[in-house]
Amino acid sequence: MAQPLRFGVVHDLRSPPGSEVSLPEMYAQALDQLEMADELGFELAWFTEHHFLDDGHLPNFVPVAGAVAARTSRIRISTDILLAPFVHPIRLAEDLAVLDNISGGRIELGIGMGYAAHEFRGFGIPQSRRVSLTEELVQILQLAWQGEPFSFEGKRWRFDDLLVTPAPVQPGGPPLWIAGMSRNAAVRAARFDTHLLPQGAPDIVLEPWRDELRATGRDPDDYRVGIIRSVFVTDDREGAWQQIRAAERYRAGVYARLFDETPDEFTAFDPSKGAIPQGWIVGDEDHCTAELIAFINQYGVTDVCTWGGPPGLAPSIMNDSLERLARNVIPRVREIVEGAASG
Repeated sequence: MAQPLRFGVVHDLRSPPGSEVSLPEMYAQALDQLEMADELGFELAWFTEHHFLDDGHLPNFVPVAGAVAARTSRIRISTDILLAPFVHPIRLAEDLAVLDNISGGRIELGIGMGYAAHEFRGFGIPQSRRVSLTEELVQILQLAWQGEPFSFEGKRWRFDDLLVTPAPVQPGGPPLWIAGMSRNAAVRAARFDTHLLPQGAPDIVLEPWRDELRATGRDPDDYRVGIIRSVFVTDDREGAWQQIRAAERYRAGVYARLFDETPDEFTAFDPSKGAIPQGWIVGDEDHCTAELIAFINQYGVTDVCTWGGPPGLAPSIMNDSLERLARNVIPRVREIVEGAASG
């Protein structure tokens, strides 16, 4: 592993019907928590995206990213994932360039093409266009952040002699990631020279990406691999976990409904199909340390984010776990994983 490990917190900012925590309170506690995470040394704040759900799932990370940038000084802000077909590429290029200036160069972007049929209906976009819309978004962002006028002509977008301002702080713009739940998506990430957010079996979503990089003279160790793998540090594994487990069942149910409405065949979260595990790691410091080390070593991930708030529960209930994770687990994981890599 050539890249240093990074750890972070991910939020989807939703308040399911019947929750005792309102969306304004959910946002307020999440911002407080991410400020604390920044002080604790977490490197990443990720946000997810979905639309038209009755729990208010975060539809746009840009305003939240601005709030996080204003309240933190080190943590890097990104998405897992932004849904590419639903955004205008030039407006997004401008938004992220502004965020990069506000944050002092701390913005990244994880991109996916979406799968939920109701979202495409809601935006009036044929689902058949999602591949071209996603690929053209990536190409346009990479051109727009070069600091000089560019032209582009594709199937969905055309721009002539356009200069996007302001320029991002980071040369070439915020680092890009592409989410992969299929072999085609993994190859796409390599083709566009991005980092990878894999979901699924390694032979489908990891190895094709690495093979494609090597085939074109690039070293996979120069890139990052990120995933959501939550950790709950507790001495009362059964008692403390019950409330969170119920909330996570709700999350799983929502995603199951979204998967049911798409024509895609997903194995991304099916352990029986060999998928990279994304279930919670729950236990004391020793248990969480051992599990994280084994997970990172087995799959070669470099970036791991834990949920900062199970659906419908106050994010603050995770704060004690996050502090223990930062102080008593992550340093040991770094020492063993990075020490073995350097040795």
